[in-house]
Amino acid sequence: MTEKQLKELLGSLSLTEKAFQLTQAPAPYYMKDAQIAGTEVNTEISERELALMGSNLYVYGPKESRDIQKRCMDMHPHHIPMLFMMDVIHGYRTVFPTPLAMGATFDPERAEEMMRTAAAESSAAGVDVAFSPMLDLVRDARWGRVMESTGEDPYLNSVMGRAMVRGFQGNDKNEIPTGRVSSCIKHFAAYGAPEGGREYQNVELSEHTLREYYLPAYRAAIEEGADMVMSSFQTINGIPSAANRWLLRDILRDEWGFEGVVITDWAAIEELVNHGVAADLKEASLLAFKAGVDIDMCSMAYYRYLPELVEEGKISEEELDVSVMRVLKLKNKLGLFENPYKDADETRVNVVTLCPEHRAAARKAVSESLVLLKNEGNLLPLKKNHKIALIGPYVESRELHSAWAPNGKAEDAVSVREAAGELSEYSFTYASGCPMQTWDALLVHGKEHSIEDLRKSDFSEHKPEMPDTLQVQAMQKAMEADRVVLFIGEHRTMSGEAASRADISLPENQLDLLRAVAKVNRNIVTVVFCGRPLDLREVCRLSRTVVMAWLPGTEGGHGIMDVLTGKENFSGKLPMSIPVSVGQAPISYNQLATGRPKDPVRDVALYRSAYIDTPNRPLFPFGYGRSYSSFAISPVSLSTSEVTGVYDPCDRETVLLTASAEVENTSAVPGVVTVQLYIRDNTASLARPVRELRGFNRVELQPGEKRTASFDVTPSMLSFVGAEGKRVLEPGRFTIWIGEDSETENKTEFVLNGR
Repeated sequence: MTEKQLKELLGSLSLTEKAFQLTQAPAPYYMKDAQIAGTEVNTEISERELALMGSNLYVYGPKESRDIQKRCMDMHPHHIPMLFMMDVIHGYRTVFPTPLAMGATFDPERAEEMMRTAAAESSAAGVDVAFSPMLDLVRDARWGRVMESTGEDPYLNSVMGRAMVRGFQGNDKNEIPTGRVSSCIKHFAAYGAPEGGREYQNVELSEHTLREYYLPAYRAAIEEGADMVMSSFQTINGIPSAANRWLLRDILRDEWGFEGVVITDWAAIEELVNHGVAADLKEASLLAFKAGVDIDMCSMAYYRYLPELVEEGKISEEELDVSVMRVLKLKNKLGLFENPYKDADETRVNVVTLCPEHRAAARKAVSESLVLLKNEGNLLPLKKNHKIALIGPYVESRELHSAWAPNGKAEDAVSVREAAGELSEYSFTYASGCPMQTWDALLVHGKEHSIEDLRKSDFSEHKPEMPDTLQVQAMQKAMEADRVVLFIGEHRTMSGEAASRADISLPENQLDLLRAVAKVNRNIVTVVFCGRPLDLREVCRLSRTVVMAWLPGTEGGHGIMDVLTGKENFSGKLPMSIPVSVGQAPISYNQLATGRPKDPVRDVALYRSAYIDTPNRPLFPFGYGRSYSSFAISPVSLSTSEVTGVYDPCDRETVLLTASAEVENTSAVPGVVTVQLYIRDNTASLARPVRELRGFNRVELQPGEKRTASFDVTPSMLSFVGAEGKRVLEPGRFTIWIGEDSETENKTEFVLNGR
């Protein structure tokens, strides 16, 4: 449809019809037997009104989406197609490792492949818009939704965010091709920094911190062409994002030039009343619309109140038309006016869903995402001549996808036991050892006592429980084995939305299993499944080898066994620091320099920025991860030690200097090492982070092979947000590191002169 035709269509709509284009209804209204847990609908809407809706939330298959589309278009006076939107976080039916695990790959090509696969399957099912990627910077492991982010670093999140948008939408910014969907980035803005790590809480950040660390990834994805932005639930400095004009208009539209559609999160307009910034739903509608929200997701507010607000003169019809035109343009970009069903096709969905190519891609992603934290005694890779006991609740479990994989099915997944059973040359025995503890069980346990009960003294006699049958069986298997591989971790429902935890330890019954096994066999490899960094102190103390498996998805069993047996090598790096204890949260490697740093040599804490009962450093830092291979990195070499430059936001390509280091595989095992570049501005007008990631290269090396890892340093890599909120580049001395993680000390310096 041409722009002229779109304008003619817009001009033919009534006020009410325009308001409906800006309203999204959930699938249960159209499919009475379809329910979304925790988001049950309760507003009465007529069939005629449902036909006028601009978009639908959640898709249950190509037949269902086509039926709904046809039924509604037939009833619509102008036959305008609906948009079908859905959360496609890390895959549709072929579920890839959770996004935090994808961050661990440090591989944007793998991330792009993941979303390209997700787009192929979801578009065939009838999805037009995917609510992904989530680009919230995360530093607090207590927050359950860290599993949806790619980590704690702005640069890594930006690179991965760009790749994910390309995977969803393709490279054509004017058209969404067959097999692709529009990408909706979320949650704008800074949703990943709630107070106390508690879901939906206020975010309290200075504008400098917001601009320097939390906004860059969103902006990168918008520059890549993302079609839609979702506002966040929480308040920032007291203003809910869905009513925050400064965020949605001043920054997003005026500064960044975003021309796409802004949608709220679920019922966020209605929540403005709960926040106390609106007296009722009508006032909430006015606040949200004036702030810059185009589509009301499921508050059922816009279609009821926008026409009234226009008639009362509180909103002009011209303002309304701008938002409606954005929605119509998105439908046109997707080609819905010519083909309202786009890619929804039962034959096609059966061909692409869980096809061998998609499973192979997911399997490879798992192997790249695993992080080896320690490997004392080289217990890994597993050897064929050893008796190996595979123990733990995750041995048999197929619940390998996260809580945010709504179309993922456990029956599609490959368990560890199934994958191990395919390796006939190995000698495996199996035992569960204990049941899996779920989020529900954890919640019930937490509700056993009221606050009043917790304040009371308890003099009841405690009798130690005898080990149960499952644990005894596991101990027997462990005693008979040369090696024990323990598969433990959070259940998938223990992370994700509304799954914040004040205690980030493993479930106690699983720790009991680890303790019991350690009494009879100390050759323990512990594989940890999780959606967040956990307190791993006891795991590290009782295990000689520790692996982070995250929530690996459909091909989890295959990918894990590929690496444990040495078919594939470890290459994953931590996208979030693993704290020593929850008391360190929030924690990140790129903290600001302090006036009283802790002495790194004497480790003196008195009158220093330090804890008196735990280290400042994390248990394992950002960027950390070992391998079956060993690597040597030469001292940093610079093309020049003195440069001249200024910051130009329109010029990101000027190279000031090149930093490089020679990387050598010093082992007999082929491997991949992610070489990381960090930079620090040593003296600036504002306190600067102790170091910041500014580049990374995945380098694949054969035994004894050497290659040079090179990084071009540009003015944007040295710039920062100054006191006035604008990016600046200040002359001075800079330190540059090249190494395997954020604690590398392989460094040199250079001087930047101003013009």
